[in-house]
Formats: sequence, structure tokens, C-alpha cells
Amino acid sequence: MVEQRAGRGDEQHVVDRLRAAGCVFAEDEARLLVEAATGGEREAMVRRRVAGEPLEQVLGWASFDGLRVPVVPGVFVPRRRTELLVDVADALLDGTGAGAPVRRGAPARPVVVELCCGVAAVSAALLHRRPGLDLVAADLDPAAVARARLTLGDRASVLEGDLFRPLPPRLLGRVDVLVANAPYVPTGAIATMPPEARLHESVLALDGGADGLDLHRRIAGEARAWLAPGGSLLVETSEAQADATEALLAAAGLVTRVHRDDDRDATVVAGRSEARVG
Repeated sequence: MVEQRAGRGDEQHVVDRLRAAGCVFAEDEARLLVEAATGGEREAMVRRRVAGEPLEQVLGWASFDGLRVPVVPGVFVPRRRTELLVDVADALLDGTGAGAPVRRGAPARPVVVELCCGVAAVSAALLHRRPGLDLVAADLDPAAVARARLTLGDRASVLEGDLFRPLPPRLLGRVDVLVANAPYVPTGAIATMPPEARLHESVLALDGGADGLDLHRRIAGEARAWLAPGGSLLVETSEAQADATEALLAAAGLVTRVHRDDDRDATVVAGRSEARVG
């Protein structure tokens, strides 16, 4: 039996069901679902989406920086705004960003660490742009770590553990760019998040403590010991929290700058470790 491709009527039926479920981008989502599967498999995917599961978890991938990054149910879904982390890190590695870690004796393979990596979308994007990186990623969520290891393969090391704890001692004082999309949603605000996030993503990837800055405090407090002279820490935050996050990095002795992209509603705070003399 030869299975026929879906017609416009099939796609419109999916659009109608998604729209009735409140999906804002019903047409775009329907097209992706129709392209992804047929028959009973497609029906199961549509039902999952109508029930409120994130589209990316239903499809099995998220679009990020031009890549399809694999995701699985229960893990944090990479957001478009996090692409700003990639852009800023890439500019620093290229030596074109403000405070870029261009230093004498820099290694041929720049050292990059991604904390709170989730499925390692940022790492995958940076490796796609710069295949020669010496990259280490880490996360506390075992499911995310397992997915990240499959995604990155032998191109990077993916470690399971709390922030800096799993990092090998060889990285102390050698990290050129340290990136972190750590949780920054205040605990009390999680209940107000869209159901897609609060019901289908790990709370570990969302909860930033009472003011959303618990992880930022810990990262700022330890980062300087890991950074190479002239190395930079990049932390995603919200526009409303940017001043507070910047203050944490400044208090840790880093030279700070805030990067903002209104189109992506993205904010990244950068902190540079000044080159040591002598």
C-alpha cells in the first residue's frame, strides 16, 4: 500500500484543532506536524500538542541558531533569546567583541565551558560555528545530560553535577569563555508561567530562588577562579534583572557590560576577568 502525502485539507484540519486549543502560531505548527509524520503517528503528535505539550518536545527538536537541537519530554526547551549568548560568545572568541579575551599565549583551541547546559543548545551552536573549541558542558539534570551527550558526541565533554563541581581541575584559570543560562525565574513566579513550561519542563531549569538570582550569585562568586586572564563570563538574565545580575558580577571583581537584543527579548550580562600582571 502506498501512503499518500497529506493534502491541504489534512493540514487545515490540524490548524483548526491547534487554533481551538489556543496555539497562537497554529498554521506554522500544523505545517511542521504534517511534515513530521503521517497517519496514527501524526494523530498522536497532534493530540500531545493539543493537550499542551511544547511543540519542540512533540517534534523531538528545537530550532536554535539555524540548527535542529534534539529535545525529549521533560527537559528545558531552548529559547530563541538564548541565541544572544551564542552571538556574544562567538564575538569574544573571534576577538571582535567588547572585552574580547585576546591575550598573548592564548591556546590554539579556546576553552569554553557551558554551565546549566540543558540539552547543550549553546554548545552545539558554538561548535557548529567553531569546530575546534575545547568545550566542556555541565548540568544537574540527568535527563538533560544524557540528551546533551548524544547531541555533542565526541566533540565535547558533558558532565553531570552542580555548577562548577563536576569540572576537571585542569580548567582552573584556563576558561576563555564561560556561558550560563542558569535558571532565573523567581520561585513565586513559576506558577504564573505558561503551562507548556511549568507543566512540561524540569523545575530545575526554571527555579532561580526567591528573587531569581540564586544561581547567578553562586556563579559570580566562583567564576573568577576558573577564568583565564582576560576571559569572560556570560550570563543570560531578564531585562528587569539585568542591573542586579550586573552588580553581582561587578562585586566579584569582573568588568561588566550588558548586551540587549530587543528583537529576541534577550539580555546577557558579560563580566571580564582583567589580565593579571606579572
